[in-house]
Amino acid sequence: MIDGNLIKNDFPILSRKFHGKELVYLDSAATSQKPRSVIDSISDYYENHNANVHRGIYRLSEEGTELYEKSRKNVADFVSADAREIVYVRNTTEGLNLLAYSLGKKLSHGDTVLLTEMEHHSNMVPWQFLRDKGVRIEYVKMKEDFTLDMEDYAEKLKMRPKIVSVTQSSNVVGTINPIKEMVPMAHEVNAAFIVDGAQSVPHMPVSFSGLDCDFLVFSGHKMLGPMGIGCVVGKLEELRAMDPFLGGGDMIREVSYDRATWNDVPYKFEAGTQNVAGSIGLSAAVDYLRNLGMNNVREHELLLIRETSRRMGEIEDLEFFGPADPGIRGGVFSFNLGSVPAFKLERDLKSGNLVVSRGVHPHDVAASLDMHGIAVRSGHHCAMPLMGRMDVAATTRASYYVYNTVEDVNKLFIALNDVKREFAR
Repeated sequence: MIDGNLIKNDFPILSRKFHGKELVYLDSAATSQKPRSVIDSISDYYENHNANVHRGIYRLSEEGTELYEKSRKNVADFVSADAREIVYVRNTTEGLNLLAYSLGKKLSHGDTVLLTEMEHHSNMVPWQFLRDKGVRIEYVKMKEDFTLDMEDYAEKLKMRPKIVSVTQSSNVVGTINPIKEMVPMAHEVNAAFIVDGAQSVPHMPVSFSGLDCDFLVFSGHKMLGPMGIGCVVGKLEELRAMDPFLGGGDMIREVSYDRATWNDVPYKFEAGTQNVAGSIGLSAAVDYLRNLGMNNVREHELLLIRETSRRMGEIEDLEFFGPADPGIRGGVFSFNLGSVPAFKLERDLKSGNLVVSRGVHPHDVAASLDMHGIAVRSGHHCAMPLMGRMDVAATTRASYYVYNTVEDVNKLFIALNDVKREFAR
């Protein structure tokens, strides 16, 4: 059992006040806050161990190298992978770009990449770059209940895509996709399967070996770690068969004026000076989450999601986007106060002299909640196609994590009632 009030004490930033009110941070899907242990681990590295790793044969460099590789092993254990399968990158976005570039080099005109309608831009745009070489992109449909249409998935697999890349948990509607069911279906048609774990690895138990996917990508800054560090987890045979993404530094084995050969995995994907401090901070974050227990993390968020679901009826004209069943939803609460039509729909309605419903724009909701000391996200959440699919211009999104409490949910709904009254005047 997680005590969010007790955990708040581990996060220095949560003691801040805004507009005279204690901070209620509800934007962890964008980035999480950092516990003191993570902050201290980074300071300790820079104060006591800072040196470039792998290339030095003096004690300080050897200490840095040991810390860097220990962090890789710790992160690997956290997601049930081999340490050699952990490639450090800056974030999920860079990881997906790495995969699109390296795997995309083997794709040909007419090959298909299969995504879903609920993907983040980071799992769409890198694949769209491949259209220049004639690669097709197809999207599995989302049903009206915000779950993935598995019949459509099965149908689109008949196109025999070379790559299937899917978010495990949507950053907008919170849907937790049935990855364990999807992976073997993709493998039956010899497709490589990529899991975008940006919103799942921080919030629930995720086992790379258990999912049997080919690649798993996630960011450290969404799981209590620092910004600028993330991971591509890949099966060894897949990583060995791939070309590197960036050149220079530690990714080489031998270089001449006209050729180069590559280092072993994972190092052939880690060009230049590595983010050693970031890896150490991520390892400290893993320790913190492991101490809490990822099953407990998930149960705590379910408590907050259920409380949110119970309270939604209190707000007149609140429109919620996500599965009704909290059991298949991550810790995000996307909503609008009244109708906020998609830009094209709103324009068409106005041109036909039809009344456009008067909703409160998500940016106004977020700005008003900020005056109550509550931090939420508003906009398209890097998922503009999904916004269009839902016929809205944007949503307000509250997202929970281990340091949130039922009282935080209560403060959110009290403030939302105030927002409603404010804009009704």
